[in-house]
Amino acid sequence: MRAWSLAVILLLAPLPARAEIEPGDLTLTVTAEFNGNSPPFAREMVLLKIRGVYKQPILLEEVVQPSLANFSWTQLGRDHWSKTKLPDGQSAIAFERTVAVFPHHAGDFVIEPFTHKLTVNDVGERRMVEVRSKPIPFPVAAWKEATGGPDVKEPWWLPARDVAVTDSWSPDPETVKLGETTRRIVTLEVQGMVAEGLPPRPVMRTRGILTFAGPVTRETLLTPSGPVARATYQWDVKPGVPEVIPLDAIAIPWFDTNSRTMREAEIPARQIGGGLPDREGDRAPPPVPSPLVAAAAALAAFGLGLALIGYGTGRPRLRLSAATRRALNRAARAGDPAGFRAALEAARREAPELARIWQARPDLAAPLAALDRAVFGKAGPPAPDLPALARALSRPEILPTASGPDRLAPLDGPAA
Repeated sequence: MRAWSLAVILLLAPLPARAEIEPGDLTLTVTAEFNGNSPPFAREMVLLKIRGVYKQPILLEEVVQPSLANFSWTQLGRDHWSKTKLPDGQSAIAFERTVAVFPHHAGDFVIEPFTHKLTVNDVGERRMVEVRSKPIPFPVAAWKEATGGPDVKEPWWLPARDVAVTDSWSPDPETVKLGETTRRIVTLEVQGMVAEGLPPRPVMRTRGILTFAGPVTRETLLTPSGPVARATYQWDVKPGVPEVIPLDAIAIPWFDTNSRTMREAEIPARQIGGGLPDREGDRAPPPVPSPLVAAAAALAAFGLGLALIGYGTGRPRLRLSAATRRALNRAARAGDPAGFRAALEAARREAPELARIWQARPDLAAPLAALDRAVFGKAGPPAPDLPALARALSRPEILPTASGPDRLAPLDGPAA
């Protein structure tokens, strides 16, 4: 006997045997969780929640799944059994299973019934019963936008809950010189997708470099909220010219299944070469200055320090990363408040100090609040000026000075 079946028997053993099976004692339901309460597109993940509630003691069980002919599917983890209390106070056993399904194409489909074959204790005798769920309609929408969608080869159709890109180089590409090689590894992690649905290796090609593509690895991680697909792409890059070589960013468009909008992830732009050259002369110790030169330099440094204290220009400055600024500007140009709000949330996680400064500024607090109303409000109020807001958020900010006893006292001492 399988271990999980034994666990079910032990879990249900304390339940008393009922005199007979009555309608409603054994129920099985299947619920399709459509993202955004909208019909999915082809290859978009939908979770099927299968739940059984059983008043009778169960000895053995087996779930028979329908064929799901128009879908790919994967079960997320093991079945879950637990004790539960019904509204009338009676004890029962709850069965739960989650299946992720991916429709192959548009159309109107039906999820046929699931069947749970149960061996129950019916007045001291073993009896086999079949509990069936109801069929549920499953419409799959056709893509109606002018570009993209599930049926075109370019760009790659990537419906997901979230997409993250990690870019690493070894060694740093800016330190690589003519004839040397650096390795680039890009990891793409997609929530709500299996590995087979990830895009092929991006094309990384520009004049002045030699590129050798390495292996691609793919894996699917199963989580209670759905599968997470991960692909790792690898290149060996060698400059062929002594000049600085710019590498453009690589855009990865994807469909946000939560907001029902197209978004864009990005493999960031980099440059090959252009760092400090590694010459023998650079490693030589600096010449020792004469006493007069050292004294003059010290006096100049002292004067500069006084100037910085007097004018307050030495306070640290904060600014969003270039990738985050580009994400805000892209969403602003596209007139996409939901995408802008998502990029803003990433910016707040990246720089919480900046987020606090923005919230304290009246000229920013008002448009930020208007953005939230436009994205989350039911009436759909107009969004603020997104390009202007992107420019304001992209500017460097000066950290406010500390207040209280830790501040420096005036140079002349406390006032009388």
